[in-house]
Amino acid sequence: MVIDSGLRVSLLDRSRTRAGEAEFEALRGTVARAVRAERLGYGRFWVAEHHGVPGIAGAAPAVLLAAVAGATSTIRIGSAGVMLPHHQPLVVAEQFATLSAFAAGRVDLGLGRSPGFTAPVRRALRQTDSDFAADLVELRHFLTGTAEITMHPQPRGPLPLYALATGSGLRIAAELGLPVIVGGPLLGVGGDPAPGLAALAGYRRTFQPSPQQPEPWVAVSLDVLIADTAAEAADLLLPEAWAMAQGQTTGVFPPLEPVEAVRSAHRTSRQQQYLEQTAAAAIAGSPAQVERELAELLDRTGAAELVAAGSTFDRAALATSDAELAALFG
Repeated sequence: MVIDSGLRVSLLDRSRTRAGEAEFEALRGTVARAVRAERLGYGRFWVAEHHGVPGIAGAAPAVLLAAVAGATSTIRIGSAGVMLPHHQPLVVAEQFATLSAFAAGRVDLGLGRSPGFTAPVRRALRQTDSDFAADLVELRHFLTGTAEITMHPQPRGPLPLYALATGSGLRIAAELGLPVIVGGPLLGVGGDPAPGLAALAGYRRTFQPSPQQPEPWVAVSLDVLIADTAAEAADLLLPEAWAMAQGQTTGVFPPLEPVEAVRSAHRTSRQQQYLEQTAAAAIAGSPAQVERELAELLDRTGAAELVAAGSTFDRAALATSDAELAALFG
């Protein structure tokens, strides 16, 4: 089985920090990666939003995307995503309409509903219980000029919305006629795919067409890393998997560490379990191995786009992986 060359592939960069490196270098690395992605022919480049996480410097998607927009000229750029419970819909609409002034026709607004990472972060964000569906509707009204007030600046052309969806988020996206980006357990990578397939079938079955999206549309997001051999690719996964294991067991999601440091680190049996779970939920291997596994995943889910979210300590190895992945999609 080979990948359909008509499918789109994009990169998601979370601006991961690295041990021994100043945090601003993570942001510079994101912009540099976007420039390479454009040169390699990627269709889209996504950034994300996290707050108070030592391993992630990407806290302000609209600001970071402005830097990406200034360094690129053709690739689509977007958020995957802005966490809407942290913001007023009007402010998000204004930020991305402003961004569209500098990258007309290239901006996508992905929206999620994940809460702050910790209780202190949630307090700092003044986060309260919010109605995700109502906020999405309000935001769409601002962007389409149908709200109670007229937003300024007006966006330069349509500004597509995407929902980062799991569980009830898929239901909301179907009701509002929004395309979705799904990941994690819904994909069934390394586990049982049946629940995820049932959830996606429900989204497609109940989808209500909208002016933006006349029919259901799904992108899948997961860590994808390619190296010459399966063993080398497994090594590339170790820094991210180790950070995830520490985050799950200590409450602190740390910067990426070199592979050698991860190998020599003392780990509890619980951390080893989390490390293995993270690795199992990714697709990593040689180009031929990754092509087979991705083709099966994309065929199983009926996805129109792969959002590759892999990261590793070695920036050169990550750049090589990105180039290999782009080549698989032609």
